[in-house]
Formats: sequence, structure tokens, C-alpha cells
Amino acid sequence: MEKIPLFIVTGASGVGKTTVMQELRAILPQFDVFSTDMDNFGTTAAKLEYQDRFNLLFHFANAVAKSGRGTIICGTMMPWAAEKCDTYNEFSEICFINLHCDDATRNHRLRNRGDRAMWTDEMLKQHEEFAQWLIQNAETAYNPPMPVIDTTSTPPAQVAEHIKKYILSKWNQP
Repeated sequence: MEKIPLFIVTGASGVGKTTVMQELRAILPQFDVFSTDMDNFGTTAAKLEYQDRFNLLFHFANAVAKSGRGTIICGTMMPWAAEKCDTYNEFSEICFINLHCDDATRNHRLRNRGDRAMWTDEMLKQHEEFAQWLIQNAETAYNPPMPVIDTTSTPPAQVAEHIKKYILSKWNQP
């Protein structure tokens, strides 16, 4: 069986990864869309360490691929964490897509969501630095290079269309 790519929508907290998931499910019905937060898999899965979550998601994606369907994983994941997954080599390539927004927008989103009490100035600064790292390393730390989609003022449906365009450019399946 021919290997297919796996797609990972990543980015700092507050850029819109979770928000875009429903849009992706609607416009890419030939793909299964999962989140790295694992909330939909029950309390046992939600308690897993990050690397174990990633490994489990890669196993799901591999099972999905065997049926000829694609998988999109939405959540913050780094290439070196992906490489540690048991089924990493079962895919033709791992294609990351970075969602990004300006610092003021991200900080506003984080401070206004349900877990706002946890977003200290220090944590916001860490996410600003992480978002910059993703931008600065999109061409060199990711293979293939990681496209960046700005979500600052782009509606989720339009962000999903940008993601779809990239995914279909990499997707060679019938």
C-alpha cells in the first residue's frame, strides 16, 4: 500500500487551532480530524503525557491511512516529538501547518477564554517567544517547510480554506 502524508496544524496557544477544526471537518470530509488535547477520548487518554498522546494519535492516523483516508491533527506538536512516534515512518511525509496571529490578538484571546486565570504575563511572553520561534524556523526545522497562515483577522472558514488548499496540494490520493 502506498504511504500517504499526515497533516499537523500547529501553533502557539490562542491562534485558532481548535476553532478551525469544525471548519476542516466540514470542508475536508475525506479526512479525520483529531486534537492533541485528547478530550474526546475520555479521562484516561486525557491524562497521558504529551509524547504518549502524540504516539496514540499517530497510531490512529496510521489506521485511518490504511483505509485510504487522511488525517489532520490539530495541536501544538514539534517535529522531534513527531519523529519519536512508533508509526512515524508509516507516512510519506509529515506536513506541519503553522497558524499564527499577532501578539496582541493572541494575548487578548488567551486572556478572554475559560482558563484565563492561568495566563500570567510570563506565560503570555513565553507564547510570544514560541510563536516567533515557529515563524523563524518554519523553513529550516520542518521538512517539508511549514507554511504559515495568519489568523489575526482571518475568519476561521477562510483559514480552513487556506489549510485545505495546502493539504490538497500534497494529497495524491483518488
